[in-house]
Amino acid sequence: MDKNENKGGLNIELSEEIAQGVYSNLAVISHSASEFIVDFVRMMPGVPKAPVKSRIILSPDNAKRLLKALGDNIRKYEQAFGEIKDVKGPNMPMNFGGPTAKA
Repeated sequence: MDKNENKGGLNIELSEEIAQGVYSNLAVISHSASEFIVDFVRMMPGVPKAPVKSRIILSPDNAKRLLKALGDNIRKYEQAFGEIKDVKGPNMPMNFGGPTAKA
């Protein structure tokens, strides 16, 4: 099966600009009763501001599908390349006025 096609026959288009990707080293996740919001942030050493580079808004069922798909991909990655070490970073405040976020 083509990487850009799923079982339902959907042709997924990926523009050159989007294919470049956006680097992020922090994800801030918040939610309401109807949606999950994932803000991808780029933090730089010594810089007090960290811009949100991308925001993804998901329905609760799609957020759960993403969780399962990411877990499956991490499992496959670790089988191929070894365990990903869980490195503890600096303790940062993650509450920006909404529900408590987790990174």
